[in-house]
Amino acid sequence: MKKLLNKKRVLFLEYLENVRGYSDLTIKSYDASIVEALSLVEILHEEKTVVLNLMPYRIKIAHLNAKTISKNLSAIRSFVFYLNENGMQVTLESDDSVKVAKTLPKPIAHKYILQAINGAKLKEKLVVVMLYTLGLRISELASLKLEDMSESWIRVIGKGNKERNVPLLDSTKELIDEYLSSFVTKKFLFEKNGEKLSENSLRYIVNKVFRDVSLKVTPHQLRHSYATSLLNGGAPIVDVSELLGHSSMATTQIYTKLGSALKQQNYNKAHPLCGVDE
Repeated sequence: MKKLLNKKRVLFLEYLENVRGYSDLTIKSYDASIVEALSLVEILHEEKTVVLNLMPYRIKIAHLNAKTISKNLSAIRSFVFYLNENGMQVTLESDDSVKVAKTLPKPIAHKYILQAINGAKLKEKLVVVMLYTLGLRISELASLKLEDMSESWIRVIGKGNKERNVPLLDSTKELIDEYLSSFVTKKFLFEKNGEKLSENSLRYIVNKVFRDVSLKVTPHQLRHSYATSLLNGGAPIVDVSELLGHSSMATTQIYTKLGSALKQQNYNKAHPLCGVDE
């Protein structure tokens, strides 16, 4: 079984590189975590399911700091998710989460987004613009239907089938109309062979658009950029929370911390007394 899992590991790493667009350094980090875990985990068989007991591995890495442990476990969970998505039934035991301090999201500056989409093809450009001007999750974009779009609003079905309406910019609507005049779709905004385009395909498009201008950007960073831009522009946090489809306003508040951090950095750069010794 370990030999099979190692073969699957190689395919998983290729997937991270070719579909998810991960950097060489990140892929090496994932590989190191998975190789070490597979050398230590206890492998059990329950009917058609393979169970990986992480306890021996957890004991081995227990001396590491919480952030490193969490990062290692995240790599293993991603690998197991990939296995399940590709035909193997695998579950994890002793997979308790490790609490780590929340880090602030990293939005992409508006000028870099413009630089990327200016050189993109029509379909690629629309994918990025939809994420950036509507604050969509990648799953929401993949599931967006033609019937959900009007002249000025888009109905979004989010987590837990929670529905929200997001305003549609005139420029985004014009881009949608241009796209629909060039591409034939029946049900979903983005389709392939009559089926909705997969989340991985959309991720690949985002990765490609920004890779062409030497940047590494994820779809979720575009959502962060949307939220941060609204808050920095003075939008009420309650409105931003609703537009993002957050179940709790506490989730949205992390963006206010980011806005404050950026304001502090700008103040430190701008004020003549900052950095001057008295």
